[in-house]
Amino acid sequence: MNTKKKHKWTKKSFVAYIFLAPWLLGLIGLTAVPMISSFYYSFTNYDMLTSPRFIGVDNYVNLVADPKFLKSLEVTLKFVFISVPLQLAFALLVALMLKKNRTGARVYRAVYYLPSLFGGSVAVAILWRQLFNKEGLFNQILALFGIQGINWIATPKTALNTLIVLAIWQFGASMVIFLAALKQIPEDYYEAARIDGAGHIKQFFYITLPVLTPMVFFNIVMAFINAFQSFTSAYVISGGTGAPLNSTLFYSLYLYIKAFSQFQMGYASAMAWILLAIIAAFTGLLFLSAKKWVFYDE
Repeated sequence: MNTKKKHKWTKKSFVAYIFLAPWLLGLIGLTAVPMISSFYYSFTNYDMLTSPRFIGVDNYVNLVADPKFLKSLEVTLKFVFISVPLQLAFALLVALMLKKNRTGARVYRAVYYLPSLFGGSVAVAILWRQLFNKEGLFNQILALFGIQGINWIATPKTALNTLIVLAIWQFGASMVIFLAALKQIPEDYYEAARIDGAGHIKQFFYITLPVLTPMVFFNIVMAFINAFQSFTSAYVISGGTGAPLNSTLFYSLYLYIKAFSQFQMGYASAMAWILLAIIAAFTGLLFLSAKKWVFYDE
């Protein structure tokens, strides 16, 4: 009896591992091994053409003295801390407007969600470059009001702002999450608030927002992680250089330049691990702060 059960368990386990094999191979071959290799390369001088030469922590020390590294960090932090709050604010605002099942609401939900489906694509970045260049649609609209436009993506003071607007425009995924959470709030809460004389603003700050805090927290964490890794839009719009004057030199773009343009793979690996540490630190701070403002049903 026990031998038969053991045989069945072994057979089921074998079948389970067969189905898990593609995922396990991907985890080991595409995630674990590259991560371990990059950690080793971060302590070496490696150009992918010759054998890596161990140099200790020199790559990490050199990063601190690299003005372009510091510039890329500055540009990325500015992008993250401006685009993420504005993106989530727009997502919540649109979700509130689409909460009720008005005529055409489903169509509008799909339309607003579409940009997030193409987020990070080369096609969208090219479209954005065409919109904000000297002869782009945005300047044509300004010309209707007698305003002389500029080349927004080629001007250092405005180039990063166009990328921030692009990130804000892709708020669809966060909007869908907010919309799903809004539909779970019992209508009884609002009826009780209206009876007590609470207007729409008080209802939002005392009912809607507190109940939504878990979803707000989730969206903030995911948006921060994605924003720190932004690459495609800056690469396409700047031509892969971070131009003009490094105003669009995202961290991930500079990492790419070091790794695949200058073949400084050891240096790029050190940058990758620092980026991981930065994202982990910010995520940890968010989780620590969540204890004070995120409310869960008990």
